[in-house]
Amino acid sequence: MTVEFVERALTGPGFGTVRRRVLRQLLESLIYEQAIEVEEIGPRRYRVAGDEVAYEFTAFRRHGFARVGLGREPVLRIAAATEEAESALRFLHETRDAVKADPDCLERFARELARTEFNDALAQLARVERGDVLAESGYDRLECAVTDGHRYHPTYKSRMGFDSEDNLAFGPEFAPGVRPLWLAARRGIAEVSSVADVAESAYLRAQLGETYDEFVRRADPAEYTYLPVHPWQWREVVSGAFAEQLACGDIVVLGDDPDEFLPQQSIRTLSCDGRPYLKLALSIVNTSTRRELAPHTVANAPRISGWLREVVDGDPFLREECRLILLGEVMGTAVSTETASGDTEGTLSCIWRENLHDQLEAGEQAVPFNGLTACESDGTPLIDRWVRRLGVAEWLRQVVDVSVLPVIHLLCRHGIAVESHAQNMVLVHAGGVPTRVALKDFHDGVRFSRAELADPRRCPELRATPEHHGNRNSFVETDDLGLVADFVLDAFFFINIGELGIFLADAYAFDEREFWAIVRERIGAYRRRFPELAERFATFDVTKPRIDVEKLTSRRLLPDTELRLQTVPNPLAEEG
Repeated sequence: MTVEFVERALTGPGFGTVRRRVLRQLLESLIYEQAIEVEEIGPRRYRVAGDEVAYEFTAFRRHGFARVGLGREPVLRIAAATEEAESALRFLHETRDAVKADPDCLERFARELARTEFNDALAQLARVERGDVLAESGYDRLECAVTDGHRYHPTYKSRMGFDSEDNLAFGPEFAPGVRPLWLAARRGIAEVSSVADVAESAYLRAQLGETYDEFVRRADPAEYTYLPVHPWQWREVVSGAFAEQLACGDIVVLGDDPDEFLPQQSIRTLSCDGRPYLKLALSIVNTSTRRELAPHTVANAPRISGWLREVVDGDPFLREECRLILLGEVMGTAVSTETASGDTEGTLSCIWRENLHDQLEAGEQAVPFNGLTACESDGTPLIDRWVRRLGVAEWLRQVVDVSVLPVIHLLCRHGIAVESHAQNMVLVHAGGVPTRVALKDFHDGVRFSRAELADPRRCPELRATPEHHGNRNSFVETDDLGLVADFVLDAFFFINIGELGIFLADAYAFDEREFWAIVRERIGAYRRRFPELAERFATFDVTKPRIDVEKLTSRRLLPDTELRLQTVPNPLAEEG
């Protein structure tokens, strides 16, 4: 892609559409998190005042979690003249005194908004010119072609660290072929963890074939372990940060992978036919966090995966009825060195994850869960044929049965909360009819209280989160049971299921109250089926009237020194 492509992306009509989306998501999240001063000036009509300028818009409260939605009318910028507002950056600059933000964080956040606008404009043009048809695409292709990103977070495609060429070379929307670079790390500076039935050398040989033998000639596997690194990470981080280790032979460059991989939506996870998924450390910031792989999470990944496998295999409901798929993280490697700067932790790590296609049955297809809210270029929902065949209500019931019930059962029966947000769940279907789900991303995507596990003896000892770890919301064990239940309520219901409810309301006029009534009814039927779990349902109460959810935008506007939560009404609570 060329300078001419970038110019067309920024001068064509698609850029305006992207800018309006970013502005609307910014306003909705700021209002919802009470991070901006807003004046009500009429029925569903609001104003944010700036310096000799004001912004006016319509807004309303949704039923699900009292989320804020902007009306279909345009946001207006009122100064000497009145015009439609498109620029989130201009809005943030002109209303900065009304925004609750740290000045340095606000400046950083503005840069993230700008990059999101730029990156998404390129992605939308690439999609149009390629002529993607989502409804005809398989799972791996959808991981590239579903370009929407986070529907709540306003910096949903910031990718801070990538420049323009990097975004085109490694962004999933452009379907690039990415060939990982393999390194050998001396075993004294590398830690390899794996599930019980995975032997390191045989596992790597099965992936690399004859290339493995070439690597062996360059570095003795008795002294070194082999791991892939993202080409961007090698160029921008590893080659410099580990220069001394490269110079002395503690790290050896082996060569390129024999295959090309496709980046998935998370960018740092790569897929290739017949190969495990590779989750690689990538020192960019996207949405809220830096996408590195901390050594303690890499070490925990196989332990958690093996434990969850035992739990599912030992539970007839999950194993036989839900037929729940776990994409296990079966091996992980992290390289750690002592340096004066201490900035290498998490920058050279890899996790190998099982391939979804190895677990699908004949006739089954798969779609990323956030693909359920994706649309074709003409605005037709990807799910349109499925919904019209079954009817919205019946299709939704089946989605809830296959997605919500196994997550609730893991929580209430076993005491294990899984962070099943939109990228961590895959809907498996047969011609659009939901059959089951696959769960993934366990290395830091579970939460539990050991004392409240159904079988604490099964739970492995896990590496604790270090005090210096930057993400204060990244922890696995806690004594606060509220934080366990809220892990499911926030990531899974607030974002994942909640976005589906918003989408069905906007695309099909399906009332949100009916949506959440169906979710409640299916959870109620599940509870009646397992009366012996009554005390557990009370312990992990997903129907409590109010819950805490993370302030995702405020997290970027203020220093990341504490959990930033707000209490909101829970649509799973029984209505009076």
